[in-house]
Amino acid sequence: MRKPVPVPWTSPPQGGHPPKHGKEFRFTKPETWGAPDAATTQVTDRYGTARAMAWNRIHPRLTTRSAWIDHTGELPFIEGTLIRLQVDRLPGGNDPLPVWLWSSVTGLTGEGVDVRWQAFLRRFDLEHTFRLMKQTLGWTRPKLRTPEAGDRWTWLVIAAHTQLRLTREATADLRRPWGRPAEPARLTPARVRRGFRNLRPHLACPARAPKPSTPGPGRPLGSRNRRPATRCDVGKTTRRPESIIERDSLRG
Repeated sequence: MRKPVPVPWTSPPQGGHPPKHGKEFRFTKPETWGAPDAATTQVTDRYGTARAMAWNRIHPRLTTRSAWIDHTGELPFIEGTLIRLQVDRLPGGNDPLPVWLWSSVTGLTGEGVDVRWQAFLRRFDLEHTFRLMKQTLGWTRPKLRTPEAGDRWTWLVIAAHTQLRLTREATADLRRPWGRPAEPARLTPARVRRGFRNLRPHLACPARAPKPSTPGPGRPLGSRNRRPATRCDVGKTTRRPESIIERDSLRG
């Protein structure tokens, strides 16, 4: 990582072109950090005192390799805010090591720095939410033909997840024999779904009674489907060469 070039730039006595990159910023060498542009201290329940330091306009020194191997012209400067987070303890009892985070937003204040590292700590909740939607609520179970149908099904899954969150105080805890007891107001959506069958008969239903229906005749026997499903691009990419020599060898 590199620091920005100081402004104004003082040219050395021997002259020369102004540098494109500032001094090097190494994570393992505190003497290269310098004074942070923002520093905050927050007291949390799970991690103790959380101390965050942020440096503005830190950027990596890009090289013509990997993703930038086919880039023509001068490589860009991708500046951001570098954040170092240090906590007193971890929930599992392990030794807390400092965590380095990078945000693409420059000029962050102390409040913005706190929002970034707090969102990073909440990523575990997001991962468990996606796992619940896939494994329990069947988000990826149906084989839908169109992206529009996928969007509608996603909104239905989100609505079902919201209902589980709203009814956690009205559902009994039906835990497994190996599960830990939980407070009634802090049941997980999976436990709420387990006890939702006992709550469902006592809830009002705004819909009318279903009408009897019979399946349609369908396609005539022996006929072929004349409306094949639209094939959508899955977004896969090919392997990129890692060096200029490898790229030139592939081109022949």
